[in-house]
Amino acid sequence: MKIKILSDSTCDLSQDLLQKHDITIVPLTIIKNDKDFKDGITITPDVIFDHVANGGSLCTTSANSVGEYQEWFEKYAGDYDGVIHINIGSGFSSCYQNACLAAEDYPNVRVIDSMNLSTGQGLVVLEAARLAQTATDLDALADALREFTTRVEASFLLSRLDYMVKGGRCSSVVALGANLLNLKPCIEVKNGKMSVVKKYRGNFAKSLSMYVKDRLAEREDIQRDILFVTKTPVDDESYAAVMQAVGQYGNFATTYETDAGCTISCHCGPGTLGVLFVRK
Repeated sequence: MKIKILSDSTCDLSQDLLQKHDITIVPLTIIKNDKDFKDGITITPDVIFDHVANGGSLCTTSANSVGEYQEWFEKYAGDYDGVIHINIGSGFSSCYQNACLAAEDYPNVRVIDSMNLSTGQGLVVLEAARLAQTATDLDALADALREFTTRVEASFLLSRLDYMVKGGRCSSVVALGANLLNLKPCIEVKNGKMSVVKKYRGNFAKSLSMYVKDRLAEREDIQRDILFVTKTPVDDESYAAVMQAVGQYGNFATTYETDAGCTISCHCGPGTLGVLFVRK
């Protein structure tokens, strides 16, 4: 079968990986000062960070409409035996619901809820590209990907909470307490939703080292082929601490170091880093 892989821009895969696997990105909308921009095309994370640092209001994201998804599906459905589109998790956006409605008009389009975001979603996209090479049944491929989403482990450590406060995802009282106690929250994606699973105390470099150890060390349930280290801007000391810990506890065949895109940047801000991988 000739299968086309599409993904929301929230998958945070590098241009090299997108080109290598012929993956097409459907950009989400980023809203800055009441103006719409296309994720990764007319706006990038550094613009968002500069805007907020200079006193601007927090940027927000907007889901693609049913009509926008129809335009993308129309572009590829006629030229391929099948189209697989992977959305940002339905718990974070209405993209998945809109894509499903759009796909009703295209019998050879299958929409997958990644149950994740950033390179947690990216791992599902790469698995889709891998399986598509030998797939002979579109529904079987879609079912395999839905099972795969349950094994993706995605988490992030935050060095600051001001973006969370501005976005209404964290109270100023909680943020003040975290700052006073020098706490760094670890946010994990579980069952398609984000929750704080642990808080680390100390400077960011030390906290990141402990976080990576907790995530990777002495675990036999990890599929150690691909690891993503995904981040918004972090200081050199912290990044070096992460890569040292990954080298010590990771033992992955391939480690991709990637920058988070506009969605993570809008909601988490600078000083965010995560390790993302797949369980057996």
